Amino acid sequence: MQTHKPRITLKDIARNVGVHPSTVSRVLNPDTRKMVTKRIADRVIHASEQLGYRPNTFAQSLRTNRSYTVGVMVPDLTNPAFGPIIKGIDNVLEQSGYSVIVTNTDNVLEKEKRSVDKFHERQVDGLIIATARRLDDVVTTCLEEGTPFVLAVRSTIEKGVNSVVSDEIVGGQMIVSHLAQLGHKKIAYVAGPQFLSTGFERYQGYLQGLKNAGLELDEDLVAIGDAFTEEEGRQAASTINANKKPFTAIVAANDLMALGCYDELITKGLKCPDDVSVVGYDDMPFTRHFNPPLTTVHTPLLDVGMQAARILLERIWKPEQPAHALKLQPHLIVRGSTGIPSSFSETGTKVTN
Repeated sequence: MQTHKPRITLKDIARNVGVHPSTVSRVLNPDTRKMVTKRIADRVIHASEQLGYRPNTFAQSLRTNRSYTVGVMVPDLTNPAFGPIIKGIDNVLEQSGYSVIVTNTDNVLEKEKRSVDKFHERQVDGLIIATARRLDDVVTTCLEEGTPFVLAVRSTIEKGVNSVVSDEIVGGQMIVSHLAQLGHKKIAYVAGPQFLSTGFERYQGYLQGLKNAGLELDEDLVAIGDAFTEEEGRQAASTINANKKPFTAIVAANDLMALGCYDELITKGLKCPDDVSVVGYDDMPFTRHFNPPLTTVHTPLLDVGMQAARILLERIWKPEQPAHALKLQPHLIVRGSTGIPSSFSETGTKVTN
């Protein structure tokens, strides 16, 4: 008959180290560990590992009136941008004894509302929301109900909201500046959804970049996609091509849309960057394997997740703290998809001599 080992308790660790159980409790709580000397803390942590101690989360939640779980809402788990964000969130929360529950909403508002309701039923201590629209009912409701939450990647027009985003406008300006320095004057743009801050602000960065470079906007060289997907990128690039206006570079609002632009160029018999330079946004893990490797703006996605988790923990434990709206700085990664411009005819095909 199989016998089970008795569960290791704080008293067992205290007896092993020769300290009071309250000291062990302080050490094993990251928020109070600094109250104990490093020498004692190291001994307690070592003993807990050697004895195989596992926290009793249920007892802990009863004692503190907290569940030690956090809900994370993402719009599309198949989008590679969200993997690093979730990893960053988990890296920080795990160190503080929290578990992460992730839900996929498919960018559907009703699913987002149901997800929040389910998280409340599970009594999560807070939310990290990566699904926000610029005008968002879910965010408004969380504010009204006093739910601790932080927006990640996407922001809203609401004031007094905790958020961690990349400076999208600066990123857009970097792209146009890079292309202008190469000599491009006709720069097309495949935009993301304008009801999302990422889509809207990256487009604003493109417009500001044109202005900074002394270039005029040609609205026939702009098409807006309904989602940040490869197919939406292809369709938007096809729309621009159908306008039969010359261009030597095309900027996409994210890397998946840039991949769609590659598809459209191949369909039209054009080469990147010989005929058209292409730039993406986000620096998703696979972009260096594109053919050619994609020039793109690096969004610090891992840092976005980590900073969002840190702010949420502060919001949970110190709800009176003022809101933090943090913007992280992106930077341009130049690879093989951009080069000096070639000559194009009015039909968008390469001019031959």
